[in-house]
Amino acid sequence: MDRKEIRRVTVIVLDSLGVGELPDAAYYGDAGADTLGHIAERYELDIPNLRSLGMGNIDGAAGGRLRVGSPEGCFGRFAEASAGKDTITGHWEIAGLRTEVPFKTYHDGFPKELMDAFEKAIGRGWLGNCVASGTEIIEELGDEHERTGKVIVYTSADSVFQVAANTDVVPLEELYSICEKARALLVGEYSCGRVIARPYVKGPDGKRVRTSDRHDYAVSPPGQTMLDLISDQGQRVYAIGKIRDIFNGRGVTDSVHIDDNDDGITGTIEALGMDFEGLIFTNLVDFDSKYGHRRNPEGYGRAIEAFDRRLPEILDAMKEDDMLILCSDHGNDPVHSGFDHTREYIFGLIAGEKIRQGVNLGTGSTFADIGATVCDALTGGTVRTETGSSFLSRILRTI
Repeated sequence: MDRKEIRRVTVIVLDSLGVGELPDAAYYGDAGADTLGHIAERYELDIPNLRSLGMGNIDGAAGGRLRVGSPEGCFGRFAEASAGKDTITGHWEIAGLRTEVPFKTYHDGFPKELMDAFEKAIGRGWLGNCVASGTEIIEELGDEHERTGKVIVYTSADSVFQVAANTDVVPLEELYSICEKARALLVGEYSCGRVIARPYVKGPDGKRVRTSDRHDYAVSPPGQTMLDLISDQGQRVYAIGKIRDIFNGRGVTDSVHIDDNDDGITGTIEALGMDFEGLIFTNLVDFDSKYGHRRNPEGYGRAIEAFDRRLPEILDAMKEDDMLILCSDHGNDPVHSGFDHTREYIFGLIAGEKIRQGVNLGTGSTFADIGATVCDALTGGTVRTETGSSFLSRILRTI
C-alpha cells in the first residue's frame, strides 16, 4: 500500500469543542465538563453532516444522542498527555509536542516589577492587571481607558497577557507594538505563553465591540512539530486563522488572516482549490472566543450548525488525494463555572475518497496521534513527530 496516496491533508480545528471530561479534569477544576454534551442538552443541534461523519458515534459523545447507524467517516477521541488546557498546549500536542510543565499563569495579576517595566517600555499607563472576561473588562474600564489613554491589561486561567484598547485611542499599529514590547518582557521568571492584542471599537450606541484584528504573540515551540517536518520536505504548510500565531510562524510557508469562522471556512475552500502538496491547517476560533468564554450554549450550538451547513462545500472542494481531519484543541464548556477552558477529550473526524468509512478509532492516548498521522500520510512514513502514534493504516482504503 502506497501511503503517498495522500498528497494533502486539511486539519480544521473547531476551537474548544471538547467531548467530555478527561480522567484528571477534577485536578483542573473541571469535573463534569462536557462542551458538546451540555450544548446538546440545552440546544437541539441540527448537524446532519457532522453526524454523518460520526460525530455522535465517538465514545461518550453527547451521551449517544447524536449517533447514526452507518457513519461515513472515521471517528475517535483523544486524551491530552500534556499538562494544561490552553490553546498553545493543545495545538502543539496535536502537532507532535508534549508539554510537560504547564505555562505559568497569573491568577493574582502580573508582578509589580513587570508592570513597572511594561509601563516604562510603552510610554503609557495601564489599568486592570487582573483575571477577567475580555468583554466585561472593556465595559468596566473602557471609560477610564478612553479618557486617560491607559491600556487595559488582563489575564485568565490560561498563560496569557492580554492588552485591550479602543483603536480610536490607541491606534492598531501602536497596540501591536505595545504587545511586542510586552512579549520581550515576558520571559524567564515572568514567562507567559501568549501576549494577545485585543482591539475594540465603540459604536454610535456606545457599545464596545472587539474587532477581528486580534493578534497573538506566542513563544516558539521548543522542538519540531508536524509543521516543521512537512515544510522541511519542501511541501507547503498553509496556515489559516491564528495557526501562524500559535506556532510563532515556525514551519509555516503561507498564512491567511481571517475575520470569523465563516471567513476561515471560505479561506479553507479557496486553499483546497489550489494545487499543492502539503498541509492546510485552519483554526476556527469563534466557538471558543464568542461562545465558550462567554458561556453561551445556544450561540455555540448555532455556530456548530453554521459550520455543519458549510461542511459539504469543504468536502466537495477536496480532490481525490485529499484527506480531511476535523478536531478540537481543548474544551470550553459554556455551562461550566467561570469563563475559562475546560480539560476535556478532543474529537477527531476523518474523511476523504481514500478514507474508509465507519472506523471507530476509540480513544487515543494523546492529541499527537493526529500529527503523527498527518506526517505519516504526507511523507510516506519517512519522518515522525516526537510523540504520537499514526492511525493511518487503520483508516486508508486498501487497493
